[in-house]
Amino acid sequence: MPAVISEVLEGSIAQELEIESGNKIISVNGEKPRDMIDYRYMMCAEDIEVEIEKNNGEIEIFEIEKDFEEDLGVVFESAVFDRIKPCTNHCIFCFVDQQPEGLRESLYIKDDDYRLSYLQGTYVTLTNLTSKDRERIEQLHLGPLYVSVHTTNPELRVKMLNNPKAANIIEDLKWLKKADIPIHAQIVLCPGYNDGKELERTLNDFAKFKSIIQSVAIVPVGITRFHQNGLKTLTVENALHVIKQIEEFNKKVKKHLAMASDEFFIKADYPVPERKYYGDFAQIEDGVGALRLLMDDFEKTKKKLPKSLNKAKKITFATTPSAGKVMLEIIKELNKIKNLSCEIAELKNNFFGDNVIVAGLITGNDLINQLKDKNIENLVIPSIMLRPFTQDFLDNITVEEVEKALCCKIFIVQDIYSSREFIDIIKS
Repeated sequence: MPAVISEVLEGSIAQELEIESGNKIISVNGEKPRDMIDYRYMMCAEDIEVEIEKNNGEIEIFEIEKDFEEDLGVVFESAVFDRIKPCTNHCIFCFVDQQPEGLRESLYIKDDDYRLSYLQGTYVTLTNLTSKDRERIEQLHLGPLYVSVHTTNPELRVKMLNNPKAANIIEDLKWLKKADIPIHAQIVLCPGYNDGKELERTLNDFAKFKSIIQSVAIVPVGITRFHQNGLKTLTVENALHVIKQIEEFNKKVKKHLAMASDEFFIKADYPVPERKYYGDFAQIEDGVGALRLLMDDFEKTKKKLPKSLNKAKKITFATTPSAGKVMLEIIKELNKIKNLSCEIAELKNNFFGDNVIVAGLITGNDLINQLKDKNIENLVIPSIMLRPFTQDFLDNITVEEVEKALCCKIFIVQDIYSSREFIDIIKS
């Protein structure tokens, strides 16, 4: 498949050549790029010949002289131009398998592609790597990779991933260590499976690979109301035990290597760790450290808040249990502003079930059904509730439809780890 261009950057080489959105790059110097990795290496030349398929189907060849490593200035629809490597596992905790029919197609895609791991930080299990994949990873030194380990017990990993190839995880880690490929590791904690002594075993094994492991994220299994594998939800006792196990492990390896996701601290009603616990926040997309970033950012933001508003204003912040406690402290500060009245609407996830407490899985209908009798005037929601680059919620309800149903104005906070946008919303 060709590389489809979704955007041409202002002032770029591509714009000068009148390359447009929808055009396709067929080849560079006679070679077809398989993905962004190929494309980046192909751009490391001063003289290139680019074959483009225009929107009308015509083929045009451009001979380009440019600076070394200078890019054409295009954005692609996907980081992978050929077929995405699919997941061949059948994990007992797979969230994709816990969804009902009728949602948008992208929610049912199960990829396990090392290229996306390197380029975008998605997690891979390494169970579907071919010899050519391994050779490419070594030659190009593609790291860090984000690896879903879950457990280093071969038999248990086979059971959890439902894949015989999952047993090779220690050999995979040895290979990565020998190739000096850094990784970020993930453990989806399933009570009764890979917790307790099994977690201790996995962490002890990680200590042997700390030269390549840059961080370890431990996240609780997400269980929807559609789940059928009989997994147990995280308890207060589970959460506290994991927090303590991580503390002991980090003392053992003498660095902040392993981290529990925010949900553990919420469940255990345990203080959110200080900034140093999270290092460079490499696992932020896995829900590790988001609360700390938001708390620290608001400490700076509140100094810039206005003392009063010219006229009365009411703002409702839509949140979930994953951030409710932190948002409550922020609301207390905002309500010190004269003529401003702020409140929290802590939402339950009626669509996926009460066990799902993250904002990114709230649907448009959940917003409407839970807030329709609340007299909402201005509603603030995080951008993660919406499909990227759209105004659509998970259930295909649009922001405009929610605004009409609630008779309110919706403000979308783009940076969910920052509170600086709150100032603009308050002043608007």
